[in-house]
Amino acid sequence: MDWDKLRIFHAVADAGSLTHAGDTLHLSQSSVSRQIRALEESLGVTLFHRHARGLILTEQGEMLFDATNAISKTLDSTGARIRDSKNEIFGELKVTTTVGFGTLWLAPRMGRLFERYTDLKIDLLLEERVLDLPMREADVAIRMKEPSQADLVRRRLMEVRMRFYASRTYLEQKGTPQTFEELRNHRIISQKLSTPQASVSGNWLTPLLSGDHVSHLTVNNYFGVLQAVLFGVGIGFLPNYVTVTFPQLVRVLPNEESPTVPVYLAYPGELRHSKRVQIFRDFVLSEIKADKSCRNFNTIFKKAIE
Repeated sequence: MDWDKLRIFHAVADAGSLTHAGDTLHLSQSSVSRQIRALEESLGVTLFHRHARGLILTEQGEMLFDATNAISKTLDSTGARIRDSKNEIFGELKVTTTVGFGTLWLAPRMGRLFERYTDLKIDLLLEERVLDLPMREADVAIRMKEPSQADLVRRRLMEVRMRFYASRTYLEQKGTPQTFEELRNHRIISQKLSTPQASVSGNWLTPLLSGDHVSHLTVNNYFGVLQAVLFGVGIGFLPNYVTVTFPQLVRVLPNEESPTVPVYLAYPGELRHSKRVQIFRDFVLSEIKADKSCRNFNTIFKKAIE
C-alpha cells in the first residue's frame, strides 16, 4: 500500500472530515478525496460511509485505522528515541498515575524536575483507569500494584501503608476511637474498595465495614477522601504519605495499618533507553529517598538502581 495514501487516510479517519484533514495536511479537499478514492480502489473496499455531517469508518476502514494508528504511535516513539539520542532533554513525556498519588505526592514535587530540565514537557494523566502502556496511551506509569504485562520494564519504588486519619476538630466533636469496635461508631471515608488500585488495602478494610457499621462514604480517589477528612466529615482511610503535606492530620488507632501496598514505576521496553524516561525515573527515586514517609526505602532503592 502507498504510504502517502495511508497517511492521508489516517488524517481523514482521525478528523472525520475531508476538509479538516486537508487543513491539517495542507492539501485541498479535492486532493484528499482523490487519494481516498484511489486507496479504496486499490483495496477493492469502501473505507468510509459518507454522510452529510461527516465520514464514518466502515468495518474495513476501522481495521485499516487500527493499523495506521499503531504505525503512527510507533513512528512517534521512534522520533522520541531519535531526539533523545542527543544530549538535550526536551519534548513531551506522558505520565499516568492515580488521582490520589498524582495530586497529593507527585504534582507538588514537579517543580524540582522543571528546575533542572526547563524544556521538558510533562503531560500528567491522573485517573483510576489503568492506561495501556504498550499501546502508548502513556509513556510512564506509577501504579499501586505490580503491572501484569510482560513487555514492560518495571521498578518497585516504595511501599505505602494505609492508615486512619481525622481532623482535630472532628475528634474534639465526636471523640477519638480507641479500638476497632469503637471505630464502627464513626463515619469511615475510603476509596471504593472494589477499585483495582486499592485491592490490597481494601481487603484489609472490608471486615471492618462488613458488620454493623454506622456510616461509610466512598470516593473514587484519595484526593476526595482527604478533602472530606479535612472538612470533618469522618475518619479517613488514607496513605501514609499524605502526612508530609498535611501534618495537621491526626492519626487514629496508631497501632493499626494495612499490609504494605507496593508502588511500581513502569514503561514500555522500547523506551528503555529514552533519556526523558530515565531522568523522570531518577527524579522520582530521588524524591522518594528524601521522603521520610516512605517505609523500607533504602532496601528498595538499592534494588531499583541495580
